[in-house]
Amino acid sequence: MKDIAFIVIGGILVNNFVMSRFLGCCPFLGVSKKLETAIGMGVAVTFVMTLASLITYILNTYLLSRLGMVYMQTLVFIVVIAALVQLVEMVLRNYLPMLYNALGVYLPLITTNCAVLGVTILNVTSGYNLIQSVVNGFAGGAGFTLAICLFAGIRERLAISDFPDWMDGFPGALITAGLMSVAFQGFGGLIH
Repeated sequence: MKDIAFIVIGGILVNNFVMSRFLGCCPFLGVSKKLETAIGMGVAVTFVMTLASLITYILNTYLLSRLGMVYMQTLVFIVVIAALVQLVEMVLRNYLPMLYNALGVYLPLITTNCAVLGVTILNVTSGYNLIQSVVNGFAGGAGFTLAICLFAGIRERLAISDFPDWMDGFPGALITAGLMSVAFQGFGGLIH
């Protein structure tokens, strides 16, 4: 149980994929102008990360390793992630069309989101069992959601604030993201 707690704290705060590992920056910067879309993207990424961790663990353990085909991990993991993203895209298109339209091009980009692929590869390299892999996937997604929601909230506030013109738009976003990353580095001492 202690290991699971460390994985959760690590995935959300200490080893946050966006703030500490700098993975998944494209959707982080692209979908973070409004809190509603940031929440939607965070939930979608969490869903994909969690299920991808489960499915890739099973495929890697019971298929690739037994057949001596571990060299195919990355390709198989990408195919699994792409299939899950298609599932999420179909569900959002049919049941939440406003969110689907708001996420736009960034929704299919979850397929190439290096944070999603990173969590599946990290599960293998860390030697996590099934439960640890799924928890790590969920914690990684929760950390991504936390980061993108905090960032969206700050960006919404900055949009109505009075600050220099040169900080308008992307430059201000990059400075904000950098300061957030420094703040998340402060969590580094929580787990040894």
